[in-house]
Amino acid sequence: MDKGTRIKLSIMMFLQYAFNGIWIIPLATYLSFVGYSADNIGNVYGTFALGGIIAPFFIGMFADRFFQAQKLLATLNIVAGVLLIFAAKASVGPDGLAVKNASGEPVLGVFYWLLLAHFICYMPTWALTNSIAFRQMKNTAKEFPAVRVMGTFGWITVSAVTLFSDQINAALGNSIPFEQSVIPLYFGAAIGIAAGLFAFALPQTLPEGKGEEGSFADILGLKALRLFKDKNFAIFAVSSFLIFFPAMFYWAFANMYLNEFPSMKGAAFWQSTGQMMEVVFLVIMPFFFVRLGVKKMLLIGMFAWIARFVCFSYGDWETSAWIIVLIGLILHGPCFDFFFVTGQLYTDQKADKSIQSQAQGLNSFITFGLGWFLGSKVAGLVVDHYAIAIGDGVGHDWHTIWLIPIGMAAALIVFFMLFFKDKTLIGHD
Repeated sequence: MDKGTRIKLSIMMFLQYAFNGIWIIPLATYLSFVGYSADNIGNVYGTFALGGIIAPFFIGMFADRFFQAQKLLATLNIVAGVLLIFAAKASVGPDGLAVKNASGEPVLGVFYWLLLAHFICYMPTWALTNSIAFRQMKNTAKEFPAVRVMGTFGWITVSAVTLFSDQINAALGNSIPFEQSVIPLYFGAAIGIAAGLFAFALPQTLPEGKGEEGSFADILGLKALRLFKDKNFAIFAVSSFLIFFPAMFYWAFANMYLNEFPSMKGAAFWQSTGQMMEVVFLVIMPFFFVRLGVKKMLLIGMFAWIARFVCFSYGDWETSAWIIVLIGLILHGPCFDFFFVTGQLYTDQKADKSIQSQAQGLNSFITFGLGWFLGSKVAGLVVDHYAIAIGDGVGHDWHTIWLIPIGMAAALIVFFMLFFKDKTLIGHD
């Protein structure tokens, strides 16, 4: 891969993850502030998953067979950005608070459907960016982490915006704290449209399956399902689905957890320390790929999730135990890289070239589709169950809440250790 291509792919990753990162993390805090329940919030995060369920096979088929992937990426990003603008406008009623029904209960209404439409467009872009990058590389195990890490830098950069929230509010004449306002959604929409325009300049990524006879299975992207004939891949897929039940406690509600500490400021930035550590792990992952194998890499990722939740359950930002909370945040490096990035590369290695985009779509469908949807619903119900009154407001028994995903992850580790037998080394045939 030449230097010019590497730079373009790096910018692609930077913008793609900045698009989502600036608003998806503080979204729960914003929605809670304007009056939505944790169950409402869980349902909102579920739209991300529904996009993953509806779109990836279809989009993967287009990328594999009919259209240049970079043009499809451009179109999806621009449409997703416009839809996010409309969703932001519909997130509150005329009074600036949660939309309510006749009984005075908060309802998501049009906001839900606009956000769902946004994610139907946005969700396939992660698989598309992976496929575009993989197609330009000769050795994905060595070259991909250095490109993918730019997505992490994009996430970190936009998270750092919260450190300047006072200046942003002053410039915009906004009196509401940045993470409790709708502003991050508008920022995200602007980045998404910019990412779409840039995608037209990416290297041509021609469809590998062009010219082959089509079928109904092709249109739905069902050829990727043949990967399930491999027992180890099937166990990997089930584990990838199940890890989202504990993981969604973090992705949907960690920002709310942090913002319930009275002295917390810039919670999204503190969360980005996890992405900073992710950078470190992405750089050193090729060293582990050739030594540990897929099973050990995935297990390290699962154990890291348990360690993270222990830190959140027993840490306290208001005391000297704040460092324990910080450790839980920076564990995002092994939590994400050792499980999800390893999983992407494992999927790519298992699939032949004609279905690689479909295979990445299958991986997204299982994880950020089904897993995210059901995991966010369960997490929302649990968080609502442990809501407690604090003065005139509502807080949560976070110590107990974080113990629940610990049990989930522990059960998954036992299952995975018993049944996954693949000794594959990423980057080796």
